[in-house]
Amino acid sequence: MKILRVMFWLCLLVGGLSHLRAQLVNIESKRMQRDSVRLTLKSDLLFNYTDNNGNYILQIGSNLTTQLKSKDLKKIYFFIGNYNLIRTRDEDFQNSWFFHFRYNQKLSDLWRLEAFLQNQNNERLIITSRNLIGAGVRLKLVSEEKTKVYFGNAYMYETERIAATGQEFYNHRNSSYLSVNQALEKPRIDFTGTVYFQPLYRTISNHRVLCELKAEVPITQVVSLSALYNYFFSSFLPNSENDRSSNLRVGLTFTL
Repeated sequence: MKILRVMFWLCLLVGGLSHLRAQLVNIESKRMQRDSVRLTLKSDLLFNYTDNNGNYILQIGSNLTTQLKSKDLKKIYFFIGNYNLIRTRDEDFQNSWFFHFRYNQKLSDLWRLEAFLQNQNNERLIITSRNLIGAGVRLKLVSEEKTKVYFGNAYMYETERIAATGQEFYNHRNSSYLSVNQALEKPRIDFTGTVYFQPLYRTISNHRVLCELKAEVPITQVVSLSALYNYFFSSFLPNSENDRSSNLRVGLTFTL
């Protein structure tokens, strides 16, 4: 729990000056730490519509996560997809989607290899579109019944687009992360905390910092109450504007 407390305060420190602009999808909190279960499916769905004298707010939020393991449990195929929309008569406050596919190959109790593809679009950020492909290693540093700690490092090739100017960027980027999973018995709560650092190889000052915290309380075997906090910071060149976004969500998670 000491590691989780450090990660919690680090996320609050980094995200203290942020403002709500977009959602960042939490890859680590979506992973399903079930060693003997071959197929798992999780989904979240939110719909809300309010109309006051013609001034309406339409809100749609959806998440789908699925994981398939091979018979020998050494190969994992993992997919995340989500779409989020907040629309009024005058404008869209949020219109974003995200797709992520990942392959994981277990080599030993410590080492794993991973490869992934990702597409991300958000009209409210400076960089409105991002596509990437990457591969790297994942280490299981701690593997206890209640506590698991992972470290990962990967190479990514990404393309980014700024819709306002039509500019496109093609980058080689590194991605490193530390992730902690902690399960408590009384009360029954599962915690996941992750910190990412993603700099360009040629310019470290151009980097991204991602902090992710999730708490999940099982209600039944299928339904859980969950709270998720995400913070994202993207630093470009010294004289250009940066992107910051944070998101806090509380809702229900369905596991099949």
